[in-house]
Amino acid sequence: MTSLSVIVPLYNEQESLVEFSTLLFDVLRGEKLKKCFDKEFRFEVIMIDDGSTDGSGSMIRTMIQEKPELRLISFRRNYGKTEALSAGFRAASGEVVVTIDADMQDDPQEIVKLVMKIHEGFDLASGWKQERHDPISKTLPSKLFNLTTRIFSGIPLHDFNCGLKAYSRELAGSLDLHGEMHRYIPVLAQWKGFRITEIPVRHHARKYGKSKFGTSRFLAGLFDFLSVMFITRYLKRPMHFFGMMGLISFFSGLCISLYITLDKILNLRPVSNRPILFLGILLIILGVQFFSTGLLGEMLSTRPSRNGGWSIRETVNIPEDIAEKLTE
Repeated sequence: MTSLSVIVPLYNEQESLVEFSTLLFDVLRGEKLKKCFDKEFRFEVIMIDDGSTDGSGSMIRTMIQEKPELRLISFRRNYGKTEALSAGFRAASGEVVVTIDADMQDDPQEIVKLVMKIHEGFDLASGWKQERHDPISKTLPSKLFNLTTRIFSGIPLHDFNCGLKAYSRELAGSLDLHGEMHRYIPVLAQWKGFRITEIPVRHHARKYGKSKFGTSRFLAGLFDFLSVMFITRYLKRPMHFFGMMGLISFFSGLCISLYITLDKILNLRPVSNRPILFLGILLIILGVQFFSTGLLGEMLSTRPSRNGGWSIRETVNIPEDIAEKLTE
């Protein structure tokens, strides 16, 4: 079994690939990292080309000839970082799994500290960009995102979305990601009962290219945040969520209907031309629908597994059995 798997999602990072891979392999072949493992140290680097259009895939194929530990998974189009990470987790064989971006903003030397935390017994060691070198257009929304997630999840992390993380084999194999859920991996990990921690890591200003994330990610992130909150709190008990909403709606409508009925009997006021009557009927119907949704949710205990919906153009230097699993 491989000691360490490093997953590198990338999209149009041709300018930084050579320098990044040199720094990364220097760390992976260094003595500091080998000392973290008791037995013979072996590693693999899995680069996921997320539909790049700048020749990143071709450059990686050339690099594989000099670096046999390097693997390539190439998507037919850009699916997003979550799907790239999901494919990487499925392909990884290491007892420890590390994720790092290829834009050179995260320092590969910090991998040693993260791996040491996994060997201390943690399942997830998340990086914290304590001193961040990004424009305010990125840092301000990031602080708002982290604050909101920290409040609603109850997890005292400062940087949920740092790309530099280390995982135990068990956690990496249990993650089922889709949408933009890579931002909420610590939330999902804690919900599953895994031990998580956070350590400060060095962060560098972007040296090549520009950020691949636009403003549209915030709306998608909001919907995924709501999904994660529901999954982590009500996945095993959906009736608790829909049932409560159903009770509130049903009894509100019932009270309105009862009031109108008594008003008709005692005060002889007409019923048919009163808008509040339709509000009461609507609330009763909504209450019944919420109850029905909760019952259906209780019945749906499992759902079929899927590969995330990606389409892979090719795999290079990936074992045949893992390549077959990626395309299931």
